[in-house]
Amino acid sequence: MTDAASPYPPLDLLIAAPRGFCAGVDRAIIIVERALEKYGPPVYVRHEIVHNKFVVDSLKAKGAVFVEELDEVPADVPVVFSAHGVPKSVPAAAEERGLDYLDATCPLVSKVHRQAERQVEAGRHILFIGHKGHPEVVGTFGQVPDGAMTLIETEDDARAIQPADPANLGYLTQTTLSVDDTAAIIGILEARFPEIIAPKGEDICYATSNRQAAVKAMAQDCDAVLVIGAPNSSNSLRLVECAERAGAKAQLIQRGAEIDFGWLEGVRTLGITAGASAPEVLVREVVDALAARFAVTERTVETARENIAFKLPKGLEVA
Repeated sequence: MTDAASPYPPLDLLIAAPRGFCAGVDRAIIIVERALEKYGPPVYVRHEIVHNKFVVDSLKAKGAVFVEELDEVPADVPVVFSAHGVPKSVPAAAEERGLDYLDATCPLVSKVHRQAERQVEAGRHILFIGHKGHPEVVGTFGQVPDGAMTLIETEDDARAIQPADPANLGYLTQTTLSVDDTAAIIGILEARFPEIIAPKGEDICYATSNRQAAVKAMAQDCDAVLVIGAPNSSNSLRLVECAERAGAKAQLIQRGAEIDFGWLEGVRTLGITAGASAPEVLVREVVDALAARFAVTERTVETARENIAFKLPKGLEVA
C-alpha cells in the first residue's frame, strides 16, 4: 500500500485465492527433501518433480539430481518418481536393478491409475481425455495394456472416435484440464455413447477446479491477469485460458523479472494467480516488482479454502 503522494501510477492488484501449491505438489517436494535428509545427497529424481523451474533449481541446490530416464540413475542411490506419475514399467525396472525408490505420484493421479485398471479388468475400453505427451497421460497409459485406452484431446476427437464396441466404454481424464473444455468433451461422448461409464468422482483435481474458479471470479473485474507458472505446466496454461475467457487479457510468467511492463500499459486493475506448482515466494516477487513501478493496492479475491494434506510414504514421516 502506498500513500496518495506517490509519484507512481496507481495499480489495483486482485490476488486470487486459492492459488499456488496444492497438496500433491507440497507432498512431492517434501518427499525429495526428506529423502535428502534420510539418505544424504545425491538423491535422483526421474523427470521434474513438479513443473516449476524455481522449485527444481531449489532442490538441485540441496543435492537432488534430475534425470529423464531411469537408466541415468547410478546403482545404489535412491530415486524419486515425479508427482505426475509413471508407467508401471518404471518401478518394475527400478526393482529389477535393486534401486531404492520413492513414489511421489499425487494420490489423486494414483486414483485415476486405479480406476483405469478397474475399467480394463471389467472389459471396457477407456477413452482418456488429456494432452498427448503430458507426463500424467504417459503414466496413466502405462498402467494398462497397450491398446486398452484411446486418447481424446479435443471435441473433434470426441465426435470422430469410432470404438470397436460402443456399448462397452468408460472414460477418465487428466487431473489438470480445463473444467469447461472437459465438460464439453464429456457431453459429446455421453451423447454419442449413452452407456459409457463415468469415473467414480471427478477426475479433475480439487486444486485445478478451485484455481480456475478463483480466476473466473477475479478476471471479470480485471483489465489483465498475470499467471505465475511454467510453460510446461498444464494447470497454469489453463488458468491463462480461464482469464481470457472471462474477458481479461492474460499472460503466463515464471518470475518477477519476466513482467512485460509495456504489456501492462493502460492497465489499472491487474489480477495475479499462480499455478499449482508455483510457490508463494514467486507471487510476492511479482508483487514486489510491480510495487517498484506502481502505487500498488492489494486485495484478495477468495472463492474457496483448502485444508487438504496427503500422507507421506512410510519411512519419511516425522518421528
